[in-house]
Amino acid sequence: MNPIILEVRGLKKHYGVKGRAASGAGAVRAVDGVTFSISRGETLALVGESGCGKSTVGKAILRLFDITEGEVLLDGERIDEMTSRELRPLRRKIQVVFQDPFSSLNPRMRVREILAEPIRNFGLAKSEAEIDARIAALLDKVRLPRDAAGRWPHEFSGGQRQRIGIARALAAEPELIICDEAVSALDVSVKAQIVNLLQDLQKELGLALLFISHDLAIVEHIAHRVAVMYLGRIVELAGKRALFAGPQHPYTEALLSAAPAPDPTVTSKRILLQGDVPSPLNPPSGCHFHTRCPYVFDRCRRDDPALHEVEPAHYAACHLRETPRQ
Repeated sequence: MNPIILEVRGLKKHYGVKGRAASGAGAVRAVDGVTFSISRGETLALVGESGCGKSTVGKAILRLFDITEGEVLLDGERIDEMTSRELRPLRRKIQVVFQDPFSSLNPRMRVREILAEPIRNFGLAKSEAEIDARIAALLDKVRLPRDAAGRWPHEFSGGQRQRIGIARALAAEPELIICDEAVSALDVSVKAQIVNLLQDLQKELGLALLFISHDLAIVEHIAHRVAVMYLGRIVELAGKRALFAGPQHPYTEALLSAAPAPDPTVTSKRILLQGDVPSPLNPPSGCHFHTRCPYVFDRCRRDDPALHEVEPAHYAACHLRETPRQ
């Protein structure tokens, strides 16, 4: 097993409401105790409905804001308490590819300057000639023509712009890339090209990926492990094959039942969840999912289930997987 590059322990991000402290009653619990790790060369997919907190997890890891509670370790070193100055040299280890390939690129900068910026910021080249050589190599890696360096972002298609975004992330020579819905704004055929590119780059460079997405078909193709989030918490974490073949949490079962079947001749039973997702401002007691769960029983309303191992390397936060029932 490869060594761990990123470890997240008990991560919480709460937002205060109308003058209330973020840690007090009435706070919006966007992320409420998330724990996972990513090994070098691994892709961990973080999935769930919109608003479940998965993008907030990515932003918290990037230190785009301070967290409420918990620890974030990069290469064994805690970064959640570091000052901006202390964190600066470590930022090149972790980069991001954003959802919108157009708004994430400065429209007033040519591609050369967009790619040169991280190279200059981290002192990775000693001369303009060396910068040009690095930019040419980056464009080759993301399969864009070298003359793209002299053009503006608006001159490219959405898929090409996302390739530029990937090249910008690679320019810092990172060890981990967070892909925050990196293909959700693209056409189906272009999605496949970008996902294949990311997989090729991962094999070539040994990159670790945190792939945040709601598209289970893409996740099944790219991920090694999958973490399923619901209302700010991870409710299931397992290897891709184990999770898709035998989900151990009712919420995961419902998600998978809603995904389009790759074979249209195969019929599957759709699990329709009742009600809406509760507000993170006032989450339900006990299991957060009990208000929509088709298998709910008394203990679910009282006790908060812990994420525990139900099968080898397969974790679920569900009282159904505990014995005996109470």
